[in-house]
Amino acid sequence: MDPRPLAAEFVGTLLLVFFAVGSAVLAGEFIGTLGISLAFAFVLLGLVYMFGHVSGAHVNPAVTLGVLLAGRMDPRTAIAYWVAQIAGAIVGAALLFLVAKQVPGLGTHGAFGSNGFDSRSAVGISLGGAFVIEALLTFLLVFVYLAATPGPGPALRALDGVPIGLALGAVSLVGIPLTGAGVNPARSLATAIFATGSALSQLWLFIVAPLVGAAVAVLVHQLVHKNGYGGWFSDANARRASR
Repeated sequence: MDPRPLAAEFVGTLLLVFFAVGSAVLAGEFIGTLGISLAFAFVLLGLVYMFGHVSGAHVNPAVTLGVLLAGRMDPRTAIAYWVAQIAGAIVGAALLFLVAKQVPGLGTHGAFGSNGFDSRSAVGISLGGAFVIEALLTFLLVFVYLAATPGPGPALRALDGVPIGLALGAVSLVGIPLTGAGVNPARSLATAIFATGSALSQLWLFIVAPLVGAAVAVLVHQLVHKNGYGGWFSDANARRASR
């Protein structure tokens, strides 16, 4: 396996966590939800330009799952991407944690850009509501990714980053007041590790819901786009039709 895509996913996810999540941790009170959302959008847009032609700039296990289920990636490569993304996210969060500890009076326990529901949500959204919104937000992100990208293979064209970055910005605008806008299991895991406390006990939702949303996005994409590229769902439909 070519190590360059894995290195791109590692570095890309590291940068996404450090700079985008860092905008919330280090500057959230100054730039607000809009500023944080723009930071996520601009960072992802930049990552597509830097790494889109190398790895596809997934930087998100939910996106990788969508690409896998859509038949654009083999399982072995997807697993390697997941490992690289999680490792990159943890290193990025560790670097961010190191910087945050140099800021006097900045608390990280139970917060640190982590996601949550009930008392950990700015609006107090329930567990069920959090699951639905995380799945829907990830659905939008993965659907846009699949619709905007050229097809089989990991490569992205530079301009593919525009709709993808805008989608993440829109997702963040809606999701930050509700759950903190996880939509990325690697990012949610890494921040929860350093936030500790209830962030870890609620982490399961921000891993499961985005993956569910990604799977639904693949199914809907194949229903809407007649010239899809197959994948697990279409293979299952073909087997049923042949019986």
